[in-house]
Amino acid sequence: MNRSVISLQNAFIYQREQLVLSDVNFSIKNGEFVYLIGRTGSGKSSLLQTLYADLWLEKGTGIVGGFELHALKRSQIPYLRRNIGIVFQDFQLLSDRNIDKNLRFYLKAMGLTDKNEMNERILEVLNLVNLPHILEKMPHQLSGGEQQRVGIARALLNKPDIILADEPTGNLDPEMSVDILKLFLDINKKSNTAVLMATHDFELIERYPHRTLYCDKGQLRDLSDSL
Repeated sequence: MNRSVISLQNAFIYQREQLVLSDVNFSIKNGEFVYLIGRTGSGKSSLLQTLYADLWLEKGTGIVGGFELHALKRSQIPYLRRNIGIVFQDFQLLSDRNIDKNLRFYLKAMGLTDKNEMNERILEVLNLVNLPHILEKMPHQLSGGEQQRVGIARALLNKPDIILADEPTGNLDPEMSVDILKLFLDINKKSNTAVLMATHDFELIERYPHRTLYCDKGQLRDLSDSL
């Protein structure tokens, strides 16, 4: 079913008291891959933070994964995030434990308690990112690209409707950036998981074109509308 996993209408995005994006209107369908571009400070991260309820939607309406952002209660935030996979630029792995315990910690936080189910899900997502043999390794023993793959695996643990990726290639060299993008595209194609990927890497966009949303001067434009 080609339903919207994200929909914002007449939304105003704030970072504290500062208005960063005005009158935002867009939707992302199930299985779509979409870039989010714009200069540093243009509102990309603030928009993503609003979508996973790290920032409140102060004005307008928004629906993400079936949850109404404009009517969301704090107690609902964990349930919203169980429908979303979030990938950060700086990996955000727990440095004091191995990869298996990193992923297990996340599953427990989501409320999963069955050990066999945990084992199966961890192996499944590590296979999806082509890292099936790193369970016992510590984060510092992995390359930056491998750490980001683990970050993507973590985002897939809850079988999300959509992955929100905030500059996921920002700390990687160009060759590894291409590998990570190809991984996102592969996951998007195979699992029909929608992806919204913020990036400033215009070379990636030129090489692998997809629908692109552009933050500029306090507005969000869909560049495909002008083609």
